[in-house]
Amino acid sequence: MDIQDERRRLLDAEGTDEYETVTGVRSEQDIYLDKVQNGKLYLAVFVSVLGPLSFGFVLGYSSPAIPDLITTNDDRVRLNNDQASWFGSIVTLGAAVGGLLGGWLVERIGRKLSLMFCSLPFVFGFAIITAAQNLWMLYVGRALTGLASGVTSLVVPVYISEIAHERVRGTMGSCVQLMVVTGICGAYVAGTYLGWRWLALCCSLPPTLLIVGMCFMPETPRYLLSQGKRREAEEALRFLRGPDAPVQWECARIEEACDHQGAGFKVSDLLEPCVYKPLAIGVLLMFFQQATGINAIMFYAENIFEDAHFDNRALGTVIVGLTQVFFTGIAALIMDRAGRKVLLCISGVAMTISAAVFGVFFHLTTGRHNNTSVRAMASGVEGSLGAGPEVDLAWLALASMGIFIAGFALGWGPIPWLVMSEIFPSNVKGFASAVCVLTNWGNAFIITKCFQDLLALLTNAGTFWLFSSMCAINVVFTIAFVPETKGKTLEQIQDNFRGTPAQ
Repeated sequence: MDIQDERRRLLDAEGTDEYETVTGVRSEQDIYLDKVQNGKLYLAVFVSVLGPLSFGFVLGYSSPAIPDLITTNDDRVRLNNDQASWFGSIVTLGAAVGGLLGGWLVERIGRKLSLMFCSLPFVFGFAIITAAQNLWMLYVGRALTGLASGVTSLVVPVYISEIAHERVRGTMGSCVQLMVVTGICGAYVAGTYLGWRWLALCCSLPPTLLIVGMCFMPETPRYLLSQGKRREAEEALRFLRGPDAPVQWECARIEEACDHQGAGFKVSDLLEPCVYKPLAIGVLLMFFQQATGINAIMFYAENIFEDAHFDNRALGTVIVGLTQVFFTGIAALIMDRAGRKVLLCISGVAMTISAAVFGVFFHLTTGRHNNTSVRAMASGVEGSLGAGPEVDLAWLALASMGIFIAGFALGWGPIPWLVMSEIFPSNVKGFASAVCVLTNWGNAFIITKCFQDLLALLTNAGTFWLFSSMCAINVVFTIAFVPETKGKTLEQIQDNFRGTPAQ
């Protein structure tokens, strides 16, 4: 084919004969990647993940702030339990809306400008919370930061997947979740020293750095080529790949894929296998991520530390955050070696077992008590733990929680977001990613708000056995339907869904 001949000519012009004589026949892709320098790519990724870091600060902010707001002497901003629940959960509603907005923005103004835009509601939201004089200012501030979180959770994975090459895309994509949990942990740590107003001010620093840093970063080459801006795309690639890489070759490869995919999203595209198959996989990945019960585990984490006679509950929360950071970091380091499917399966099995053991713990310690709320559960466990040999079962709860959180961080935390950014064709990426983000955040809100009802309906043990069953289904779903994307270009991944041989 003419375009393939042109791509080979571009590589030959860079002097690739030495590779073929020394090592034998090698793929065009390997020859090209050997010439790539990653320094500025790492810089662009670092700047972009200031968005997920901000997102993590939003999620972590409520844990130290809510106790302060419940006990504050200022009647204007004091929260009762119901108001505190809305203060924590309104973020998920804002994020669901932000996911839809992000899907529209990435197609209209591009990935780079969308990232810069999402910094604004982060900064304004935390500024409103810092200056809050009544409850509505607190709610508006949280809703704005939730909106920004939704946009960020869509745009950053797309931006990274489109600037990173296949040798490092897994590691770079995993940095999204790594920075989220780092932000959560950072909010926990800062919250032990700062009041809620000063903590909100501290949380506004990462998005401020994001909007400044992105001014010096490039737009993604794929978006530029989809807009017919080849010269700008080559400049962006030259920035990302270094001066020695023949970026015209990568431009030609991306252009060929763009020609196959069409100019924009149409409803009729949903009938194409290369669209509806990855869309179904992406939506189910997001559904199952929340159905694991991770929010329920995190919700009950402080009570577990209390039941295990760990006096400093704030320190216990920090330990949970550090556990997430550590295992997410391990996932990022091994992502491009182990592959996505292997880590998802290991993660799913670990969570299946630990959630089942959690259920056993609750069955043995609170099975004969009424289970109407987490607080009632906590007091029931405490009473039973203090009434004889059952106190020894506190270690079981701690071990189950540790294994569950480690398992989630190793696979089902980072990988759904990574796979979402890899499997969609460029022309439907905004729409499809928005549907996935809406699914994730909508499901998060439902599970968070219905958790108390699940406890009342199924008992504590039954609720965690339900989560264990969902984790087991996750493993089966991963084995049967989730494609392995390790080491493949975005074009090769989409060719697999299309049913055509990879170029």
